Amino acid sequence: MTDKTGLTEVSSVSADSAVPTAPATTDASPTAFETGTVTEVPLTTDQLEREGDIAADYIEEFLDICDLDGDIDIDARNGRAYLSVKASDADNLRVLSKPETVNALQELTRLAVQNKTGSFSRLILDIGGSREAREAELATLVARAIERIVAGAPEADLPAMSSYERKLVHDIVAASGGYRSESSGEGRDRHTVITAG
Repeated sequence: MTDKTGLTEVSSVSADSAVPTAPATTDASPTAFETGTVTEVPLTTDQLEREGDIAADYIEEFLDICDLDGDIDIDARNGRAYLSVKASDADNLRVLSKPETVNALQELTRLAVQNKTGSFSRLILDIGGSREAREAELATLVARAIERIVAGAPEADLPAMSSYERKLVHDIVAASGGYRSESSGEGRDRHTVITAG
């Protein structure tokens, strides 16, 4: 049985569904298109908390189906809802905490939220410390890129990654001092390019 903490109100999950249903997407989205760029409308704290509640219900049902135990924490910061799943037994969530699995489950959870709210979700999901592990990997990638620049390369391209990961990379580069980063490419090919500042 999972345990949700940090919730003020919990919606009940349908008992007759054997698996979390794949939610239908909606056209409603708090984005506006202006000269080819997307402008996101910031969500209120109440909206982010509602996103977190919906996501927690979805993840709780998923964990129950998988017969896994986990504690769910919800936070709202930097314009995003953050959901963290932890377990007292680290091995309990080991399979789910693999980066590809976390990303896939995050997308399903975002769709579940969007299905309920009618708005695009930027929710971030962490399972068993997966995000901290990924941040450490990104820091290593940035360090190697900077080593290439120090060795004479005019710039260093990182692999394509999500907007959230690119934001983390930009923060890591900014903290390193003397280097700049910018995103380049379109769609799934969008990646970060690091240059000397």
